[in-house]
Amino acid sequence: MIVIAHNIRSLHNIGSIFRNAAAFGVEKLYLTGFTEKPPRKEIAKVALGAEQLVNWEVGDIDDVIADLKQNGYRVLGLETGGELIERIEPGKLALVLGNEVEGIDEATRGLLDGLVTIPMAKKQSLNVSVASGIAMYILRS
Repeated sequence: MIVIAHNIRSLHNIGSIFRNAAAFGVEKLYLTGFTEKPPRKEIAKVALGAEQLVNWEVGDIDDVIADLKQNGYRVLGLETGGELIERIEPGKLALVLGNEVEGIDEATRGLLDGLVTIPMAKKQSLNVSVASGIAMYILRS
């Protein structure tokens, strides 16, 4: 699985996403948009070294998605209102995580193969780092 952290503003969330990626064996983490990159002390504080264990790269979201699709990846966005995440067929998957407040912007949504969502009982909202961990766990192959 590939993960794309797009327009994530909180450095602590980025650190947590790195840590989740290391825990669940993500093949590569792309940092796109205004998502900050290591080395940053705020990222390192939460990542606890995971930023050195995970293969990561900075890229342009349009180019990253186009390249992944060309290489046979199904590119899905993690958002509310998508297909239930536990129904996704295994295979070459790339997961786009969007901004903490705005989610995945419309232009990027138009490039995706679909959206997946984590079923929730009452509050339809999770922190992006928490949601990323749940999604990585469910989607790992």
